[in-house]
Amino acid sequence: MGDPAERKPAYDPQQLEPLLVSRQHAGDVDGMTALFEPDAVIDCGDGRSLRGREAIRSYYAEIAASGRKFAVGEQRRALVCGDLALTSTRLPDGDVTSEVARRQVDGSWLWVIDRYSVT
Repeated sequence: MGDPAERKPAYDPQQLEPLLVSRQHAGDVDGMTALFEPDAVIDCGDGRSLRGREAIRSYYAEIAASGRKFAVGEQRRALVCGDLALTSTRLPDGDVTSEVARRQVDGSWLWVIDRYSVT
């Protein structure tokens, strides 16, 4: 699902979270995976850590198959320092996500580290 030609890159790190949620709600697993650098790391919050797009894609495919939808939370303003940005969202259940994004050569942003919950 989701035509790669129609996927817009994030040119502001603030766009990553809304893109992830909208693509997840649309069932676009490849689009979700495309928001991460090739060797990105995810802490799933359940004791699992994943590295690389293949593992991330499998994880998101599991979530999509389960029918679970990501909640829309209160996104915090990204902290940007050069080519790095810290993004964060407070979810409705009180959990807080934290992610590190890196500016790419073309000016777009991709996540390199994603921690589901810091609480």
